[in-house]
Amino acid sequence: MQRPNGVLQMHPSILFTALLSGPLLAAAPSAALAQHTAHQPAAPEWASPYAGMQGRDIKALSPQQIADLREGKGMALALAGELNGFPGPSHVLEMADALGLSAEQRATTQQLLEQMKTQARTLGAEVIAAEGRLDALFKERRVTRDNLMTATLQVANAQGRLRAAHLGYHLTMAELLTAGQIEIYNQLRGY
Repeated sequence: MQRPNGVLQMHPSILFTALLSGPLLAAAPSAALAQHTAHQPAAPEWASPYAGMQGRDIKALSPQQIADLREGKGMALALAGELNGFPGPSHVLEMADALGLSAEQRATTQQLLEQMKTQARTLGAEVIAAEGRLDALFKERRVTRDNLMTATLQVANAQGRLRAAHLGYHLTMAELLTAGQIEIYNQLRGY
């Protein structure tokens, strides 16, 4: 029943029933959910963010990282150069028209990119192999303090040579471009 001022008036017994059953009805889905999830295994209290990675062929490398290494991708290895005004050949070719590359600059950059990819693929394969050897030492329970040091240094050496290769091509690009082209490159890249 509605009063003249627009407020609904309820019989006290109906109001009392509504007040009692409201929280019960609201709790019903929660109770059903709790009962359903009670049978689900809970995540272990000490679960690691690495859980699931134990099935990888090489534990320290994701399938995407392996693919990128095989393809000779940059993988942010040349950020020290890129973010300090030393453009990379791949991005220079993407922006060739905006940078006003001469025909000679464009041809040289294309050649540099192909050389970089070839070298990076070779060095990437070395990183994969070195990581695989390190992983095998642990997997096969053959790891010792001596071969651990040797294996980790081999990984570091392969990674370092790969990074140096990528950075070297950024250095070469900075020598090929004019200061004005580098300035435009940095602006277009948002640096």
